[in-house]
Amino acid sequence: MANNPGAKKAARKIERRTAVNRTRRSRVRTYLRKFEEAVTAGDAAAAAAAFQTAQTELMRAVAKGVVHRNTGARKVSRLHRQLKKMSAA
Repeated sequence: MANNPGAKKAARKIERRTAVNRTRRSRVRTYLRKFEEAVTAGDAAAAAAAFQTAQTELMRAVAKGVVHRNTGARKVSRLHRQLKKMSAA
């Protein structure tokens, strides 16, 4: 438990940041889920549109520090690979 004023302030800041990061992470997951749904439905146009928004959200999360840079790049790469595989079939 935080005892001195500086530690108490740090605990408050961490709590606020955690809430913000949780909503950002949730947004990313939502767009990833929408992409997955479009892929499983077999709709190439919807999947391409969902890929664009998912990629944008992922890179925004990377810029905000919610997701590590390499993690974001890896996820985008895997999404793109799924999209290419789907459009080729």
